[in-house]
This record gives sequence, C-alpha cells and structure tokens, in this order.
Amino acid sequence: MIHLDNISKHNGHQILFVEASAALLRGEKVGLVGPNGAGKTTLFRLITGQDQADEGQVSVDRNTTIGYFSQDVGEMEGKSAVAEVMDGAGPVSEIAAELAGLEAALADPGRADEMEALIERYGEVQSRFEELGGYALEGRAREVLDGLSFTQEMMDGDVGNLSGGWKMRVALARILLMRPDVMLLDEPSNHLDIESLIWLEEFLKGYEGALMMTSHDREFMNRIVTKIVEIDGGVLTTYSGDYEFYEGQRAQKEKQQQAQFDRQQAMLAKELRFIERFKARASHAAQVQSRVKTLEKIERVEPPKRRQSVLFEFPSAPRSGEDVATLKGVHKSYGSRSIYDGFDFQVRRRERWCVMGINGAGKSTLLKLIAGASEPDRGTVSIGPSVKMGYFAQHAMDLLDGDLTVFESLEHAFPQAGQGSLRTLAGCFGFSGDDVEKKCRVLSGGEKARLVMAQMLFDPPNFLVLDEPTNHLDLMTKEMLIKALAEYEGAMLFVSHDRHFLAALSNRVLELTPEGVHQYGGGYTEYVERTGQEAPGLRS
Repeated sequence: MIHLDNISKHNGHQILFVEASAALLRGEKVGLVGPNGAGKTTLFRLITGQDQADEGQVSVDRNTTIGYFSQDVGEMEGKSAVAEVMDGAGPVSEIAAELAGLEAALADPGRADEMEALIERYGEVQSRFEELGGYALEGRAREVLDGLSFTQEMMDGDVGNLSGGWKMRVALARILLMRPDVMLLDEPSNHLDIESLIWLEEFLKGYEGALMMTSHDREFMNRIVTKIVEIDGGVLTTYSGDYEFYEGQRAQKEKQQQAQFDRQQAMLAKELRFIERFKARASHAAQVQSRVKTLEKIERVEPPKRRQSVLFEFPSAPRSGEDVATLKGVHKSYGSRSIYDGFDFQVRRRERWCVMGINGAGKSTLLKLIAGASEPDRGTVSIGPSVKMGYFAQHAMDLLDGDLTVFESLEHAFPQAGQGSLRTLAGCFGFSGDDVEKKCRVLSGGEKARLVMAQMLFDPPNFLVLDEPTNHLDLMTKEMLIKALAEYEGAMLFVSHDRHFLAALSNRVLELTPEGVHQYGGGYTEYVERTGQEAPGLRS
C-alpha cells in the first residue's frame, strides 16, 4: 500500500534518512521506533505528503485513504465534541452538513419559491446519507468517545472548553471513526488513562486496515504490532514480530556485530604489528607490501551503534520511620461531588502503592492531600518522622524558570554539586552535548518531565509521590527510570497508566471504586490475577 524507496532527507544540517527503504502492506500493524529526533514524525509527514523527500520516492496506492493522528491537534472550538469527531468521517460528514443546511432552508419561509428544488435535492442527499450509514454515524461517534472515557456532558459540550489532553482524544476519535485504509498514529497512547488505553488496544486489534504507529508504551505496542520498523542513523530496518521480539533481535544483532568488529580489530592489530616490525627489512619488503595492499582493500566492520541510556544510580536516601503517611477520617469534596468520605489509609516504609481508579475517582486528589498540595475538608493527614518527600505532578513542569538553561537549572537546584556529577545526571535523563544549553522555555513536554525528575532524584527523598511520572518519557528513559526505582529503598505512592511501570514497581494496590476502597497486598500483576481485570473501570 505504501512504499518508501531509497529516500534521503535532510533537516537543516541534520541527516534524517540516507537511501532508506521500507513498506507498509495491506492489513499490517507496524510499530515505528527510534531515538528522539531520529525522524519518526518526519516519516509520517513524508507519507501524507506534508513533507517531501530530497531523493527517492514515497508511493501510495491509488484511492488509499490515510488518517493521520499527530500531537499537533490545532484549534478546536465552537462545536460539540461529537460534532467535531463526526466532521472527520470523510464524505459522510460533508453530506451531513449539506443535509443540515437543506433542513434549515426548508424551514425558511423566505425560500418558499425554491421549495420544489430543495425537496428534490433533500431526497437525493438523504438517500446518499442513508447509503453511507450516516444515521448510525452519531451513535458510532459516541461509542468511540465513550471508549476514550468521555462523559455524555463532555461529548455534548463545547470542545473549546476541554483541556489539551482531552482535545487530543477528540482528534484521535476523528481518525478512529473515519476508519481509513491506513492509520498513521503518532503517540496515540499519550494522555490516555488505562481504561481508554485498553479500549483503544481492542479497537486497533479489530481494525482491518494497515496501521503504523509510534508509542512510548511497550505493553501497548506488544499487544498490537506484528512488525517493527526502526529508524537509526538514517537507515530503516524492518523486524518481524512485536516490540519485545525486536528488542531481543536488536540485542543479538548488536552482540554479533560487536564480536565481528572485535575479531577484525584483533586481525588488523596483528597485521599492523607485522608491518611495523618488518617494514625496514629488505628481505620482507614483498610480504610487507602485500599485507599493506590487503589491508587497504579490507572492508571495515563498524562497531554497533549503542543506544543504551546511562543508568541512573540513586544515592542512598535517609531512612524514614516505619509510618510514612497516615490518613484518618478524611473527607474531601469538590462542590456537590464527594471524593472521600471518612477515608483511612496508611503508607509504611518500603511499601510501593500504585493507585488505581477511573477518571474522577480521586487518584490525583489523594496524592495532593498527602503532598500537602490540598487540604482535607475534615480528618487528618500526617507525615511520619524523618520523612523527606519528593512530589512529581504535571504542574511541576510549569514551575521551571524559562530563562535558565537545563544545566543552569541543575546548578541552581544543587549549588554544591560538581559540574561532572551534574553533567552525568543530565546525561542519565537524556540531556547530552548541546542539549544542556537549551533554555527551559523551548523544552518539549518530555524534556521538561525529565528535567523535573532529575532535580527530584539527585538528592533523593525517602518517600516518592508520583502522578503519571512516565507521561512524556520515551521508552529508553522509562526503562532507565524503572531500573533506578527498582533499586530505590524508600516508600512510593504513584499513579500511572503504564502497565509495564505498574507491574515492575508496585508491591501494594489501592483501588478506588464507586462501591468503595479496596487494598491489595502484592503488586499490580497479582491484582490483575485476583480481579481478572487490568483496571477497575473494566469490570463488568
């Protein structure tokens, strides 16, 4: 359906693709992977014709419809979320608009003299609308929005009143409703709660068209894709299998290439030693010349490109007391909506609680109460002796000083630290080379999240309160964070929609449901086994 043949592409001085080739075939589900800045979004733009290759050819089969979801959703206002989603449904949405216009014209007394022509046209348009399943369109649009966790009020309210994250869901719903021949999805798993993520998983599994997507959620990728296209160093390499299989294949390939490189280096060193030793002896001149010529002709094996991020090691956190945080008889309401009513909860040393619950269940509210960012209406929240808390919330990213560079921010936070240790810290969190000189105001959401996390973990607290810490992190940074937190000895309370993160780090589960609060010993994996569901909102 889509073929990329020997494409080359420069972006300023940066070379993105060099004679790269790949294909997306009918019905295939492909994961597009590669380090940040490798050119994943550029590849989508080349396929959709928003960008042009410098050399080579991008060909799309005739009459192929493409739906492209990107992180740049544009302006949305003045319509309901349902209307905005229906507008993306291709020809049927245009016919729906004409039908609405004709209905208004038929009700207009000033156009009585056109009535015959209007009625005739209305019949034609209505027939075409029915043929295309137009009357089922609104139902389908609401079904998709419901799957993405919209309430009826949100569906019917002005889309302009929604936050950026919810507008992203509207833009995604437009593509899903459209059901094009090909879907290009750039980070569709961002901004979704776990229930929406699992619903989207099922939707995409049942989608019969071709799919190419990027995602920083490995579990999501593993369950959907059957092929990986990797962008690395300007080259596109295709692997059969899911993300986990790709990781294993890539590691094996890297190991083989390293062994090949080491063997060749040993052989070259041996030959060079012979040349050095005998180059001055006339008796060995012919042998030396022969070996020099042989070496000149040998095709050099390149060492493998290493993409491992630097592992961040926690300095030891000071030990806290056994009781880290205690809530007694906590009541909390927002207007007429009661979130907590006489809630008791305790976090003890070395416990790692993940908090589960649908949107509005009170997950972030609980974290705010414990972090002191919100007060209970009644009841008490107490933090234990010797507890040093680190609180990561999405709004923390807005508190960065836009005029400081990444490195200046770290220096400002840790004036006593040496430059070397701060550069190592920056490198662990994905800031290398000139990246440390970027001003905070120009950082992406992911870069801001990494910087806030670096500041929080360099002088480690013994109690981490984390609200969606992986939201903007790429796969490699996420893996580094999981490995680092696995060694962390303090207490944790966190909310995340990333199932790999939940399974790797939790040893307790707090489930918030309309029927009440449930506590589970054992981590997320045990919770799934016991309840038979990956999230509370999925219970039948």
